[in-house]
Amino acid sequence: MKTHKLAVLFLLCLPLFGEDSMFRGDAQRSGAYRAAGVPQLHGVKWKFRTRGQVISSPTVVGDTLYVGSTDHMLYALDRDSGAVRWKFKTEGRVASSAAVANGITYFGSYDGNFYAVNTADGKLKWKFQTGGEHRFAAKHLHGSLPVAETMPDPFDVYLSSPVVADGSVYFGSGDGNVYALDAATGTQKWRFATGDVVHASPAFADGTVFIGSWDTNFYALNAASGKEKWRFKTGEDHDMHNQEGLQASPIVSDGVVYVGCRDSNFYALDANTGQKKWAFNNKGSWVVGSAAAQDGKIYAATSDSGLLYAFDAKSGASTELMSSKKWPMFASPAIAGNMLYIGSNEGKLFALDLANQKQVWVFSTEGSQKNGATYTKADGTPNYEAAFAGDFYDDMVTGVQSMLSVGAIMSSPVVVDNVVYFGSTDGNVYAVN
Repeated sequence: MKTHKLAVLFLLCLPLFGEDSMFRGDAQRSGAYRAAGVPQLHGVKWKFRTRGQVISSPTVVGDTLYVGSTDHMLYALDRDSGAVRWKFKTEGRVASSAAVANGITYFGSYDGNFYAVNTADGKLKWKFQTGGEHRFAAKHLHGSLPVAETMPDPFDVYLSSPVVADGSVYFGSGDGNVYALDAATGTQKWRFATGDVVHASPAFADGTVFIGSWDTNFYALNAASGKEKWRFKTGEDHDMHNQEGLQASPIVSDGVVYVGCRDSNFYALDANTGQKKWAFNNKGSWVVGSAAAQDGKIYAATSDSGLLYAFDAKSGASTELMSSKKWPMFASPAIAGNMLYIGSNEGKLFALDLANQKQVWVFSTEGSQKNGATYTKADGTPNYEAAFAGDFYDDMVTGVQSMLSVGAIMSSPVVVDNVVYFGSTDGNVYAVN
């Protein structure tokens, strides 16, 4: 597809929240919403408490919000009040963000099944069993001991969130495959095997599925056949497996695919050829969240360094917009009008005015208010020493959960009208306005 046609498609797919929606708002994962937004914070419109952590991102269609929790449930909530309309129970964590199309809600669970449920009442329409879910695993992971032990990565927190296009639903799996199913029946159309776990979410544009794998490759696949069009190789880390793997989901804008990587680079790739147009090195800090695009700018955040950047889409020239004082940002930014919203692992949601590049308000989760002081140093940076007792693998797992007790916002915000919706590891789904 020509560049101008992709631009038109991008504009047409900006989410209006009619009958269809999905992670990052549309098939290209733009993260841009046609909404008034919240230029001034008034408070909590409502909050809904689940019995687990809310890592998945909300999906809003009409007057209903759909969101998963690690309590094994997918919830359908009234968008105005937060009241439960229905809930659907799986046998595993729901860390996949739902896609809604043609009256069906699609999502994955850690029980190894991919589900399609009726959007109106939550009744199961069909389910598809993959080869099973598991997290990315490696020896000496992040420098943890024992060196020879294979360890699942506690930072591999998301499941692949589906994209629905042209009668098919596409998603990745921990079994290493990318799947295409018939959206109406769940019948497998094709599957494409990568070399490792696929927990990134696919983007779709011009008959192509774009997705990354923990095997360090980023793929462009023919959406009709599943045949590989091209692949792009990212960095490797054979010692600690810290600086490798594609956990972030791509965004397609104006003929270019933008994607972050745990090799600490943020890449701009030609959507037709996979040729690298530019790359930005974050000097050791991962890019886990997806980017957002608007008006020739690409917005992306980093993990350990806790920085939000604006990139010139064509040249890659960067401007640092915000620092979260080294609190990681796993969540993806959302844009509505001139406002950008992004959550941090500190349990804070930040709102920035893009016109003057200034932060205008901050919202703190319940978890942040309750436990933030315990895990925050006097200078506002994370107090990892209070959470991590040592370099044994078990200490890493315990430490990660301790840090998440501050109500981390790993859920990407969704903006509808004058409300921002997001989840938190304190178990709440929030609606703030």
